[in-house]
Amino acid sequence: MTLVFTLMLEALLLLRAQSVTQPDDHITVSEGARLELKCNYSSSVSPYLFWYVQYPNQGLQLLLKYMSGDNLVSGIKGFEAEFRNSEMSFHLRKIPAHWKDSAKYFCALSDTVPGTAGGAEHKPPGTL
Repeated sequence: MTLVFTLMLEALLLLRAQSVTQPDDHITVSEGARLELKCNYSSSVSPYLFWYVQYPNQGLQLLLKYMSGDNLVSGIKGFEAEFRNSEMSFHLRKIPAHWKDSAKYFCALSDTVPGTAGGAEHKPPGTL
């Protein structure tokens, strides 16, 4: 018996000057087959790229990120993505796909290094 699952795709855009496109609204992949989710971008500077996943009834979880250096990025749960600047792409892959991978996947980009800008910080009660 072949299990089939659907991955919902949506794009996150972190900055107005850049754009991210995920050409497929959703895809269906057989259990054990190769999974590839496409992400194309446009940016006037070298971008920082991210893939997030959102499982049903859960928040976003970072799968992997490209900051610079090695073009092949390994993430959690067996996912990987390849940064191809000449093609302006950052496609997410997993072999083999599993029914537990059914979720929404988000490609995002930024032209600033995360953590360098000011922001809110949460401190547990009793922490100075």
